[in-house]
Amino acid sequence: MRILVLGAGGVGGYFGGRLVEKGEDVTFLVRERRKKELEQNGLVIKSIHGDFTSPVQAITKSEMKEPYDVILFTTKAYHLKQAIEDVRPFVGNQTVVVPLLNGMAHVVPLQEAFGEEKVIGGLCFIETTLNKDGDVVQTSPAHRLVFGEFKQKETERLQLIEQAFSGTKASFVKSSYIEQDMWHKYLFITVMSGMTTLMRAPVGPVLAAKGGRQFVQELFKEVENIMMAYDAPLAEGIIEQHMNTMDKMTYDMKSSMQRDMEKSFQIEGDHLQGYLLTLAEKSSIHVPLLQTVYTHLKVYEEMLKGYQK
Repeated sequence: MRILVLGAGGVGGYFGGRLVEKGEDVTFLVRERRKKELEQNGLVIKSIHGDFTSPVQAITKSEMKEPYDVILFTTKAYHLKQAIEDVRPFVGNQTVVVPLLNGMAHVVPLQEAFGEEKVIGGLCFIETTLNKDGDVVQTSPAHRLVFGEFKQKETERLQLIEQAFSGTKASFVKSSYIEQDMWHKYLFITVMSGMTTLMRAPVGPVLAAKGGRQFVQELFKEVENIMMAYDAPLAEGIIEQHMNTMDKMTYDMKSSMQRDMEKSFQIEGDHLQGYLLTLAEKSSIHVPLLQTVYTHLKVYEEMLKGYQK
């Protein structure tokens, strides 16, 4: 099975690298600068689950176009439109696109671009980044990629993908309830990124501070109310489950959005919190905490524009 990984950053580099390590046929679609790094140094993974360094196949969007069997779509949401055009020439009649973006707003644009039948569900749980040398640094116990057909379908192509993804040092998991898994993660990541960026603090201090736990629980409830009005398939007791997950995190655990803000990078506020506010407005749901989180993110973006002038 020929696998194309869009990007070789923290997410694409890690999961794609683990597939290379296993021996799968993997190619990375990257920008010219990243391609030169990979050609000079190979793909370098530094992980608590085991280090790995290897030469890899890397191409840019200007090189020979040919279809792949599976495309791991690992771009940031604010690059989605351009990424779709970059990937389009590599999508054939039998290609399966597996998006790993946070949230849900990307699903319809991908289905419209490539065809509903070509896009399946996907998500990942991982804490990873690129260091100054271009190495993939992975530091969390969690390194799980979840994939599955929408509408709880079991297909031959999914079985083939499962075979290709099995036997690696990462955790690739086939799900029969991928829509629910994606909404559950969306709920979690919206609150975690919102609380850590608004408070400018990791999970531990936020939960330990007076009023912190109550704030987080109420933010969870606001987001859950929006999703339920949208008929999202949330499990009963999901907020309690997510609070238990947060309680088990290390004291200094940060969201990826918080880390991006600390580096003065772009963020995915419109894709995550902004999309939910649009849904809330349609259903006339009052969500003052989520609105405060989103306003804070927009203030950050305005300040970022000023720094870049």
